[in-house]
Amino acid sequence: MPYFRSRRVLHRGHDPHMMLETPMSPSAPATLPLWPMPERLEMERAYLRSDASYDGVFYLGVRTTGIFCRPSCSARKPKPENVDFFAVPKDAIEAGYRACLRCRPLEDDQTPSWVRSLLERIDARPDDPVRERELQGMGIDPGRARRYFETRYGLTFQAYCRARRLSRAFERIRDGEPIDDTVFEAGFESHSGFRDAFQKAFGTTPGQAATARRVCLTWVDTPIGPMVAGATDKGVCLLEFTDRRSIEQQLATLRTRLDAALIPLEHPHLSALRTQLTEYFQGTRRDFDLPLEAPGTPFEMRVWKALCEIPYGATRSYADIAHAVDSPAAVRAVGRANGLNRIAIVIPCHRVVNKSGALGGYGGGLWRKRRLLHLERSAR
Repeated sequence: MPYFRSRRVLHRGHDPHMMLETPMSPSAPATLPLWPMPERLEMERAYLRSDASYDGVFYLGVRTTGIFCRPSCSARKPKPENVDFFAVPKDAIEAGYRACLRCRPLEDDQTPSWVRSLLERIDARPDDPVRERELQGMGIDPGRARRYFETRYGLTFQAYCRARRLSRAFERIRDGEPIDDTVFEAGFESHSGFRDAFQKAFGTTPGQAATARRVCLTWVDTPIGPMVAGATDKGVCLLEFTDRRSIEQQLATLRTRLDAALIPLEHPHLSALRTQLTEYFQGTRRDFDLPLEAPGTPFEMRVWKALCEIPYGATRSYADIAHAVDSPAAVRAVGRANGLNRIAIVIPCHRVVNKSGALGGYGGGLWRKRRLLHLERSAR
């Protein structure tokens, strides 16, 4: 075990929300994490199952090797008794740990330059398929592109490109362009292949697309993990964490209730949402000023309206919400409606807690709920 000159770690048996320091000198300042860290047992479970949703929430230092990692690191898992936890990489470095060469915890989560150049190429010529030979000419290994897009977007690289071509085709048909022209401009060699791919992607035929509604979907990065956002011409209709278990069900319900095709496409409402989310996480925005389209049952919509009336930085119990919607006995139904909210953060279901003050449930994970509440209380 290496000799550590200064150790700023989470010690076993101490409050997990505080970082303790044994400084080199009495004048050295204490360091507090930007966010309250999860309980130690929760962090142990997260790194033992390589849970990437905790990346950025904490870092673990392995005493037997002197290396610190992200929770999702694929290296062999150390025993919990040989692990120290840190809120930020700086604390791990100052404690004498060096960065893991496998998970590279010092690298930020921004899109790699080679991916940015690839996305720019797709956007510039979306109807022109990107072949393996072109990828290799750009210095990009096709296998690496496939793995990155599968991890990042849940689609292989070629499936992502095909989805972009189909979304462009959907827009051209809506704008009145003949279907015959659209088929070949989208890179398909036959009408039947185009029709099958189009209907599988959008749930409607090319002939019906001119009058079909659409939900534009995009990816939004946040400090607590990536989210998928959706908007119609009426307003934002979706904002959900990509690792939520029910995300596919939420998308299916959205498609049914709005009777709309889901297409990967930017929209002015999504651009406004991305800007306001950035301001919210910076602590400079308390209220969202966005048009919303959130279809549901009359009871669900009353609950969601009551959620929007909870002040920034405050919390309400499920019973409080039940009283607010004039259904004091419907506490369980309130909890269910709260869980069915499809526009997280903007419709602040994270502000609802148990009557005892415990956090209760949250579809995006309790650690995210804890961080959102901490952010709002700190900003106040």
